[in-house]
Formats: sequence, C-alpha cells, structure tokens
Amino acid sequence: MSAARRIIAAVAAALFALPAGAENSGLKRLGHPSDILGWEAVGRLDFAGGFCTGVLIAPDLVLTAAHCIYDRRTGAARPTQKMRFRAGYHDGRSIIDMKIDRAVADPDYRPAGGTGPSNTRHDVALLKLEYPVPDTAAKPFNLHSGLAVGQRVSVVSYGRGRSEALSRQKDCGLLRREAGLMAFDCDVTFGSSGAPVFVRESGRARILSLISAGREKDGGMISFGMELPAIVASLKHALRGARSGGLTASAGAKRITIGAQAGVKAGAKMGAGKPPVRRLGSSGGAKFVRAKE
Repeated sequence: MSAARRIIAAVAAALFALPAGAENSGLKRLGHPSDILGWEAVGRLDFAGGFCTGVLIAPDLVLTAAHCIYDRRTGAARPTQKMRFRAGYHDGRSIIDMKIDRAVADPDYRPAGGTGPSNTRHDVALLKLEYPVPDTAAKPFNLHSGLAVGQRVSVVSYGRGRSEALSRQKDCGLLRREAGLMAFDCDVTFGSSGAPVFVRESGRARILSLISAGREKDGGMISFGMELPAIVASLKHALRGARSGGLTASAGAKRITIGAQAGVKAGAKMGAGKPPVRRLGSSGGAKFVRAKE
C-alpha cells in the first residue's frame, strides 16, 4: 500500500474509535462586523448551484479547492465570469464583492478522478480577481509550511446551515501528515471546500492547508487537505499566462476550455451547501460525502 493510501486508511480506521456522538466544539458564527476583524480575507465563492469557501493570498488572488471550479455533473470548467468572490460575507453584506477574471487549477487534479489520495493532494485552484482588493479592506494571508502532527489548528469557513456568515473553529487538530496529505478533526461540512486551515506564527494566522474532502461518523468529522507551498508557486506562475475569462490547467498541462465534457462520479468533495450523496470512496474503504448542485 502506498504512503498516501496508508494515511487515509489509517485515519479512516481511527475514526471508528471516536466515541458515539463525539463532536468538535468551539464553532463560532462570525455574524457581527466586529467578529470578522482579521478574517475579512476569507470569503464565499459563489457560482451557479452552490458555493465554496475561498481565501485571499494576495490582493487579487483567491485560493480555493479545484473541484469548486468544475461542474460536478459534466466535468466542465465553470465560466469564471459567472463566479463571484464575496470577502467577509455575512448576512447579505460583503467587504468586497467581485467577479473572477481567470483561474488556474493544478494540472494533476482530475474532475472525473474521484476522491483518492492523488486527487485530494492536487485539489487546489488559484483565481484572479477583476481588481485588487485594497489592503485596508482585507489583508491577505500568507502560506505556512512545517508543523508537526499533534499541533493545533483552526478553520474559518462557510457551510450548509451556516452559509450566511463565516464560522470559526478556534481549536482543532492535525491528526496525520504524510505524502503531501493532511487529516484534521475540524468541524466542516458542505460548502467548506476550499476553507483555509490556519496555524499561528508570530501572532499572525497563516494558511497550512485547504479543506478538500471529509468523512462523517458518529457525530465526528475527519477532513482531508493537502500541502500547499509548491502547488501555489506553480499556480502563480501559470496564472500569469492564463487568458481572461477562462480556466487553465497549470504549467505544462493542456488548456481546459469552457464547455469541455467529462464524466464525474459522486464523490467526497464538500462543494455546494446542499444535501449529500453518499458512496464508498476508493481510499481505504472510507465513506465520503459530496453535495449535489
């Protein structure tokens, strides 16, 4: 068994050891303007049929999960002109509400590739906004690398049942990290795809990973993410050559044109905030969930 498959198999097995009804605690709704101070760069990425979570890593760059920018049923790239990033969105108001100009996805991510370790490891996309967001409105977050298993992390996300305001879980755990994959016990749900997983460094939150997929059991949630620094560096380079109004695979990969078709199976990604479809995943027999669009 590969190292990548061992991590998911091990975490899936560990999930059965959680006590029935175990729940992650400390999830707080950031519904008041004062609550989102410092978190304004996290926003809701809206598209036809649903939403994901995204985060600014530069004044005009939004990081999210790659599966958020593909249509689940057809595998086609979503028209970027019809996506909107709403930074700090809460109860109908946003710090910034802006269209997406263009996007790039990791070339090793496959819209029809299911939810195995390889796809989860590459489930990253970078979106360029029409205009830069002023630093005084929303300060972008930097990436972080390092951190040993067992350290504490936090997640800021939108989700099903809490789509109108950010929710923050201040304290949850990094359970395992191996072969470019990470597993967390953070409280995430449909719509949390692309949500940043934060660590603290010198008093400032930095992005360790993004939420890609998850598995639910006995009231607990195990979620999966990926290593980011190398992928994001490649995506930044690819974005400079991308055309406005479309989605492009990263460096060295074939361009994905709007309207391209590919079959997609129901899988583990927690994309839009709607009722789930369940199936057995390909990773260690674990059951994953995915939202319909």
